[in-house]
Amino acid sequence: MPSYSMGQAAQLLRVSPETVRRWAETGRLPAGRGPDGSRIVDGLVLAAFAKDRAAGLHPLPSGTVVTSVRNSFAGIVTAVRLDDVAAQVEIQSGPHRVVSLVTRESVEELGIMVGATVTARVKSTEVHIDLA
Repeated sequence: MPSYSMGQAAQLLRVSPETVRRWAETGRLPAGRGPDGSRIVDGLVLAAFAKDRAAGLHPLPSGTVVTSVRNSFAGIVTAVRLDDVAAQVEIQSGPHRVVSLVTRESVEELGIMVGATVTARVKSTEVHIDLA
């Protein structure tokens, strides 16, 4: 039977490793110890917990963004260039510079501005921007 580290469980549940550790400490998510003493979650237990969360029994923490897009770049907006219809948004995500072309209306509705923390989500040839 597979088992998962706190970090692996966090990735699968789309929460932080600290959240998984708290759930384990409070007994909300049963966890044991691996041969090296690290905390692990049994695969059957994790699968049941994930299904319960999907059914609303263990909701996501407030503010959690749920998306099907896998390539995410959290960063800070470094430039916004507005045109009549379009906008160019530049984001610095660690060493990566991400540039997105979106509508001016989207930038204004979301309140995207230099200094804002955002997440660029890349899927195929498109970049989606989520405001934190």
